[in-house]
Amino acid sequence: MGGAKRMFTLGGQEVRSFSQLRNEYAEVDTFYLNNSSRRSRTPSGGPTMTGSNMYLYDEYDPPPRKPALSARNPTRQRVLSEPDLRHSSMGNHDSSIDYDVTEVGSGKEPARVVIKGNKKVFFPPMHQKIFDPTPPDKRMQLSWVYGYRGFDSKKNLWVLPSGEIMYYVAAVAVLYDKDEESQRHYTGHTEDIVCMDLHPSREMVASGQKAGRNRKTQAHVRIWSPETLLTLYVFGMGEFSVEVSAVAFSQLNGGSYALAVDGGRERILSVWQWQWGHLLGKVATLQDELSGAQFHPLDDNLVITYGKSHLAFWTRRKDGFFERTDLIKPPSPTNIVCLQFEPDGDVVTADSDGFITIYSIDSEGSYFVRLEFEAHARGIGSLVMLSEGTLLSGGEKDRRLVAWDSMQNYKKIAETKLLESAGGIRTIYPQRPGRNDGNVYIGTIKNNILEGSLQRRFNQLVFGHHKLLVGLATHPDEEMFATAGQDKCIALWRRNGLIWSTQTQMECVSICFHPDGGVLAAGTGDGHLLVINSENGNPISRFRVCGSSLNCVAFSPIGDIIAIGSQNGSVYLFRVSRDGFSYKKYNKIKGNYPLACMDWSVDSNYLQTVTTEFDLIYWDVKTMTCGKSPTAMKDVKWFTQTCTLGYSMAGIWNNRFYPMRNTISTSHRSSNHDMLIVGDTDGHLRLFRYPCISPRAEYNEVKGQSNTLTTARFFSLDQSVVTVGGSDASLMLWDLVEE
Repeated sequence: MGGAKRMFTLGGQEVRSFSQLRNEYAEVDTFYLNNSSRRSRTPSGGPTMTGSNMYLYDEYDPPPRKPALSARNPTRQRVLSEPDLRHSSMGNHDSSIDYDVTEVGSGKEPARVVIKGNKKVFFPPMHQKIFDPTPPDKRMQLSWVYGYRGFDSKKNLWVLPSGEIMYYVAAVAVLYDKDEESQRHYTGHTEDIVCMDLHPSREMVASGQKAGRNRKTQAHVRIWSPETLLTLYVFGMGEFSVEVSAVAFSQLNGGSYALAVDGGRERILSVWQWQWGHLLGKVATLQDELSGAQFHPLDDNLVITYGKSHLAFWTRRKDGFFERTDLIKPPSPTNIVCLQFEPDGDVVTADSDGFITIYSIDSEGSYFVRLEFEAHARGIGSLVMLSEGTLLSGGEKDRRLVAWDSMQNYKKIAETKLLESAGGIRTIYPQRPGRNDGNVYIGTIKNNILEGSLQRRFNQLVFGHHKLLVGLATHPDEEMFATAGQDKCIALWRRNGLIWSTQTQMECVSICFHPDGGVLAAGTGDGHLLVINSENGNPISRFRVCGSSLNCVAFSPIGDIIAIGSQNGSVYLFRVSRDGFSYKKYNKIKGNYPLACMDWSVDSNYLQTVTTEFDLIYWDVKTMTCGKSPTAMKDVKWFTQTCTLGYSMAGIWNNRFYPMRNTISTSHRSSNHDMLIVGDTDGHLRLFRYPCISPRAEYNEVKGQSNTLTTARFFSLDQSVVTVGGSDASLMLWDLVEE
């Protein structure tokens, strides 16, 4: 139109380019034109024409603007129960919600974020809770750590003088009192713990961690007190390139020496006087696969390293140099996996072929093979020499626990076999060190801890998932939650332990509760939906949805429909009976991009999803279409907010207070709509206020692991948060406490 120089929307936002008109205002059909190049008040009165016809207005004829809604009393507490949400959201523009709002549609700019180099634009709703950039009044405090790390680590189970069982999961050292059903935690590490050892006095612990991304998270060793949980000494900062793959105390001289092995390419062995942080000597072992290292119990200057095609003795001289003696070296196929000592100092090794070998020393000081015998079918996971000379060996593959009499040329005394569900043996430790009652704790490769003896059966003490864990859902009313993992296991948990677990025939990748809490629905990696009775874990039904992984599942707010998001990009809808037991296919909405998370609208008319490429897609359940315009959906109220994208979530991306080297992997809005929990691919867990619309938003942060936080969820009363850790299957409960 001749003379038109500026164009505005009804809300007063200026359209500055044709690309902005096409991308951001595709659904807007009414605009105002202005004939002045100078900024002026946006016209909002006079004749209008919709569609392609637009009228030109003079800048000096501005009609009155509508006054903005005033914010309600900020001290007023908002209470949002599910029935209130359903009642108040029958219309998308209902402003009678019971919390503070401010009109942001007039003059409020869209939120813009950049994710993996792609620019995303999110449009503000007409009514939005007032944004508060300050951190929440609550912080996260670790309450419980579920499971045990046995699938990829050895020698990681001890008993303290207090009777507590000590082990580590992710970046947390756990001290578990089975009698009191309580836990204490040492959380001094900034990345995952890789190795640990108990001081000969049993009053101190050494633990080594992997390296992080910055100087504050370098690999190092920490000496700490299991009684007070205080850090006593730290050494090795800047000395380890990848991780501390092994750590051990000397047995003589009061345990004043500690060894550490760098997990880098050269596998550097170093010996430290840890009280002073003095490095006494180091040497490159140059071993590709090093399983561990220990001081000889009768010589603090003798260190033994072992691994694949490797068994070597290192004698440290006074000048700090090491003399090396190889007992096994390439091209030997022997893979030494664990090592123990007889009371007289002879070395006992176990290998991945199931053989136990005893090395003695001759009169000239040279070691030779005194005895070798086959103890297990295939690999041996652990050796323990008891005080009276009985050797216990545990098989990783055959799951057998065997006792051998070292005084009678290793004659077999007794044996027992663990159940297949328990897994192979990874670690053995006496329940009462120094006593010969035969009671032991066993850590398994399936992340379980058992207690028992050769004379009585073993009982499960700690249960954990042992493969990639993604599926997590909290109960709609009670302090319980369910998990589903690629270990084909579904489990229901309470605050301090397991309620039940059930084994399925398929790997699970997603799970959700029916709104009444009586039924669980789990999606599998091969496209099946499993329906489980949440009271007892019994299966109700199983049916095939499609041929792709069911990455996300969600019941509608009243539970009459279940939506299933798949790896093939489509959403499948099923009608659900009132009790959640019966399912009938309703329809399919075809999409093109793999889906990662999903939310229902309060009125059950819409779905929002986020793809694996971080695109926010809206779905119309009534018309069975996808790709609804963001501007048309900006005022829809969502029953849950697990999608990591949106206007109310913009502040978690490109936040000015933390670098975006990692990606947001999970988020969840609290039931009261005032907090937002966010996890990323580097293991950080952050608590924001909700909504979080600005990169200036502050937060409270903890870090319990190095791996990706795959899922985080609030409990129904917003008093706690549960997190799952992905590939290491770590599962943690965090209480929200006042600052």
